[in-house]
Amino acid sequence: MTEGGQAWLWGAIGLVVLLGLGWAITATLRARRRDDGGEGWGYQLDTAYDAKEEAKRLSEQPDPPPDPVVEEKGPEPEQKQVRAPEQSLSESAVVPQDTVGIRVEDVEPEPDPELSDEARRQRFEAEKIARREAKAEKRRIREEAAEVAAAQRLDDLEEDRQRFEEERRQAFRLGLTKTREGLLGKLGGVFGLGTQVTEATFAELEAVLFTSDIGVRTADRLLTKLREDHAAKSMKNQGELLAGLRREIEAILDLEQTPLFSGGEPGSPKVIMVVGVNGVGKTTTIGKLAHKAIAEGHKVLVGAGDTFRAAAVEQLEVWGERSGATVVRGKAQADPSSVLFSAVQKGCEQGASVIICDTAGRLHTRAELMEELKKMHRVMGKALPGAPHEVLLVLDATVGQNAIAQARSFKEAVEVTGIALTKLDGTARGGVIAGICDEMGVAVRFIGVGEAMEDLRVFDAGDFVDALFADAEQMVLGADH
Repeated sequence: MTEGGQAWLWGAIGLVVLLGLGWAITATLRARRRDDGGEGWGYQLDTAYDAKEEAKRLSEQPDPPPDPVVEEKGPEPEQKQVRAPEQSLSESAVVPQDTVGIRVEDVEPEPDPELSDEARRQRFEAEKIARREAKAEKRRIREEAAEVAAAQRLDDLEEDRQRFEEERRQAFRLGLTKTREGLLGKLGGVFGLGTQVTEATFAELEAVLFTSDIGVRTADRLLTKLREDHAAKSMKNQGELLAGLRREIEAILDLEQTPLFSGGEPGSPKVIMVVGVNGVGKTTTIGKLAHKAIAEGHKVLVGAGDTFRAAAVEQLEVWGERSGATVVRGKAQADPSSVLFSAVQKGCEQGASVIICDTAGRLHTRAELMEELKKMHRVMGKALPGAPHEVLLVLDATVGQNAIAQARSFKEAVEVTGIALTKLDGTARGGVIAGICDEMGVAVRFIGVGEAMEDLRVFDAGDFVDALFADAEQMVLGADH
């Protein structure tokens, strides 16, 4: 079929559809009017339908144009959209104020970019300053809190220190109870004669001092000084006499000394030789000395030079384990000099800062044993020039004035530089300490007032005299009444 025929066919079909629709609409309207009695529509419908007139009218209408033929074409090239230039509004095109109803002054002007940047900059600076000040305030608060906490810790430490010192003094006084009671018990007879200092007072004091364990030489020195002070009218009553006695004893005991472990360094250790007679407590003293040195931060090596006593080495090893010290031992019955030579060498090689050398106990009256002690002293000097740097003599306080004789013999054999007086808590003969210091001129470095590690105490002349005369004031007050 040709294109013209197709167009005519589609036209006829459309005409038939229109006629059908028109007839359906007309029939519907007539039915509604018939139901409503011809009212309520607002218009009148013709009751007669002339089909001939309708056909004539439709035939007089022109034929619809044929459908356009669509030709298939390829995709058209994209065209760039050209933006039309913006046209500015002229003053005449602006809407008048009164037509809009908004006043010019009601409209906020647009912000100035320069002022806006300046405001932002100022705000940023203000915030930065505020943050800095806030950090500084927090830091100040933390520092104040830290200072308060540090001050509180210092107060707590000071309270602990004072409590410890008080406990130490009490324990020290307890350890010297027998010595204090022995000396003050004898002095009680002196101060029971009355308040005035007379020749009878000095006679009684002389008897007490000569029968005590301070020694004849020391007793004579004390009496001479007290008589001189009384003759110079500087001593008016028994209270002043007692104060003078206390002052003179402290002057005898207060000898200059340096800390025992000072100067020791790894590679250049401090060598300490410990000597004494049998049974004075040398091995126990060495164990406690090692404990003290390690507590002060030293690396300690102990040389077991007592090769004759059966249990000496084993006892030292037990103390070494308890304190953390290294123990160097030799074979049974080995030459003690060779053992101590090896100990000093190993101490230097191992970086020890303190070397403590034990020696076998020996009677100070046995010349051959004292010669052996001299040999050990020389051999240690060959292992390390200048060794031993300290010779500590251990004395038993319970032997009284015999300790002075021991000190004299050992000082002649080897240059004794310090005294350790043990078992002071178990005797009333502790006054011997004054005789040793006065006659030998050697400082007492340590005193033993118990079995515990801490009971080997560094000797302090003031503390000793305070503990020795702790109840003297009550004694004088009793004499006054």
